[in-house]
Amino acid sequence: MRTRFAPSPTGYMHLGNLRTALFKYLLARKMGGTLVLRIEDTDQGRLVDDALDKIYETLDIAGITFDEGPHMGGDYGPYVQSQRKSGYMDHAKELIRRGSAYYCFCDKERLEGLDGYDRRCADLAHDIVEKNLTAGVPYVVRQLIPPGTTTFRDEVYGEITVDNAELEDQVLIKSDGMPTYNFANVIDDHLMAISHVMRGSEYLSSTPKYNLLYQALGWDIPTYVHLPLILNQTGGKLSKRRGDASFEDLLAQGFLPEAIVNYIALLGWSPPDNREIYTLAELCEIFSIEGISKSPSAFDINKLRWVNGEYLKAMDFDRFYALAADHVTKAVKRPGCDPMTLAKLVQSRISALDEISEALDFIDTLPEYDTELFVHKKSKSDADVAADVLAKIAPVLAAHPEDLWTGENLYKLMTEFAAEAGLKSSQVLWPMRCALSGKPATPGGASDLLVVLGKKESVRRAEYALEKLGM
Repeated sequence: MRTRFAPSPTGYMHLGNLRTALFKYLLARKMGGTLVLRIEDTDQGRLVDDALDKIYETLDIAGITFDEGPHMGGDYGPYVQSQRKSGYMDHAKELIRRGSAYYCFCDKERLEGLDGYDRRCADLAHDIVEKNLTAGVPYVVRQLIPPGTTTFRDEVYGEITVDNAELEDQVLIKSDGMPTYNFANVIDDHLMAISHVMRGSEYLSSTPKYNLLYQALGWDIPTYVHLPLILNQTGGKLSKRRGDASFEDLLAQGFLPEAIVNYIALLGWSPPDNREIYTLAELCEIFSIEGISKSPSAFDINKLRWVNGEYLKAMDFDRFYALAADHVTKAVKRPGCDPMTLAKLVQSRISALDEISEALDFIDTLPEYDTELFVHKKSKSDADVAADVLAKIAPVLAAHPEDLWTGENLYKLMTEFAAEAGLKSSQVLWPMRCALSGKPATPGGASDLLVVLGKKESVRRAEYALEKLGM
């Protein structure tokens, strides 16, 4: 089994492309096959200077490795299409000789006035063709679509039949001598012995044209595996131009490469069990074509955040701190705050590294808040309960020795205070947490925040809360 990933360096890799590369990688590893990397750079006018480097970098970070391709060698090189230019024209001429393609001399102005090509050049006399070629008249080579229907089988979508009348005589060789994407694909897939062609379902409509070329040249047709689209949250196809995040964007936001790969593996493919968290090695073991869906999948950033959060929670703290340290030190400047302590607080409470700043922003500056914050229905706490609790416990905290200002001691102090006052522990812990943070959700409980802020600032914030509560 041989399959290939063939990106075009006309832009950076979006998540749909990355998922295609991932599925090919998983299939090759599961089947013990060969994965080929081929660069399709025939559209020279749209090449982006650093796109190829970005593609290589993305694949490397994602953990997708190849067996053959640029810089790797193999028996089918070179693996860059612009370096294989002469071979494509040879095959185009063979198609012309067999009556399956023809020279088209129509200029741009004429073509722009047509609603679909009218095959004007399909029946040009041989002497006219030779005269034009000798005179250097610009031309393209077009595929001659025969009458009838074309039927093919796809491993996901089943048997599909297309009326050839719906297919236009596509250009195979452009006027600059370069092959089109569609033609180069067919030639290279055959010459590189690609057995399985896996690509997006948007190429289903082009597949009959490919098959007619294979048949015209007397070649075997590969196994097709078309993948369902990935849609954005508004129901459109994922696109960087529409503002959808790329792999690079997600990394910059603090998502982990392994979490992104795990998540996109589940877009359009169902694993054989009910798990949602897999390592790349595990995916290689369980991946199968049978699990691929026909229906489009929606990219859900909130689901990705959940997956990413699971990875962060399970991560060894040393690795987490290496990733989080810069975010923590940028978010908190208060003297005496230990970055490692703060990192331990947030590790199990964030879903991406870009949430660290918001999770810790109250430490340097207490945000403005409304007294409605103190309402906590579950513990039957409200502004009156908070005012009574804080008025009584603030002086207790003020008198508590600094050398005993630890999380364990402070938690014991507050829970014992609650028991003596005939209150639930939450009726003390909730008002204290609100007073210290000014927020409804915090990384860590009241005792954690007391330690992070220190005695002086903690007492100050408790007294400020009492002022807001009218005490």
